[in-house]
Amino acid sequence: MNAPIVHGGGITAAAVTYGGELEQWLDLSTGINPCPVPLPDVPMRAWHRLPDRYLVDRARAAARSYYRSGEILPLPVPGTQSVIQLLPRLLEVAGRVAILGPTYGEYERAFRMAGSSVDLVTRLDDVETEHAVIVIANPNNPTGRAYGPEELVAFCKEMRARGAVVVVDEAFGDTCAELSLVPFVARLPNVLICRSFGKFFGLAGLRLGFVVAVVPILRRLEELLGPWAVSGPALSIATELFSSDVTAIQRRLSERAGVLRRTLEEGGLQVIGGTDLFALVDDEQAGELHQHLCRNHILVRKFDYEPRWLRFGLAADVAGEQRLSNALQSFRP
Repeated sequence: MNAPIVHGGGITAAAVTYGGELEQWLDLSTGINPCPVPLPDVPMRAWHRLPDRYLVDRARAAARSYYRSGEILPLPVPGTQSVIQLLPRLLEVAGRVAILGPTYGEYERAFRMAGSSVDLVTRLDDVETEHAVIVIANPNNPTGRAYGPEELVAFCKEMRARGAVVVVDEAFGDTCAELSLVPFVARLPNVLICRSFGKFFGLAGLRLGFVVAVVPILRRLEELLGPWAVSGPALSIATELFSSDVTAIQRRLSERAGVLRRTLEEGGLQVIGGTDLFALVDDEQAGELHQHLCRNHILVRKFDYEPRWLRFGLAADVAGEQRLSNALQSFRP
């Protein structure tokens, strides 16, 4: 069995190794909005009763408007990770799987554990005729690589002619809606799109995501998930936040992303990619820098497959940004 993948957010393990109380650590290892939005009121019936169809339908209608999915009603899921685990069964893979990498490692792990042959490719042109499933993160984690919808629509139509299915991960798509393939899904029956809820709204603990695809795929996925897959409070919260004005959230994230990039560059680091929720740097001393930051109780994301890379998430406030700046300056005074 494949070993579990090490993700960001391992603040407890870092504190055990480097000391300090959890509250003393600055966790920049995830790509999650560090300023959670205020929670709307959740009706008591959402806590008291199993999530009935009314809550599901309201959340799906709100998601359709928010994601601009047209006639398609996105399906709520208990975090997109749950969908990744089900993809081999859902798609009934009969050929090889191509994953545009480097990217989120759980896709490769899920398909390999199901017995599928997986090829990691770096370009759309690297996809071959024997590939029955293609996985594309857009924008990509951790590099920030992005494809425009016109290019992806043309690619997905070509794959449909070959009988292949395309999975598009838009977990970081809320800050770049212009890249989304969601508005085109109704005429792309071989496409499945995963959207994260918690990253943009800063509510990852809610464990909520949405899948956008044509009705036959969504029905099959709903069957695999089983009844009451998403909690009533999660559905209620999503309905309210999808209907709110998110302009201020987008603006704040963009501003913080700009500050992060300047902080990293002023600290002598080369930013090679990212989104408004994280930045990726390449540095020959990445390993030493990671340890230096940990000794200063700052956690960032390192990568076993590329030891020169570190991914930095956003700080929640000016104090956190200054703390990171000070640590970087003390590493290279």
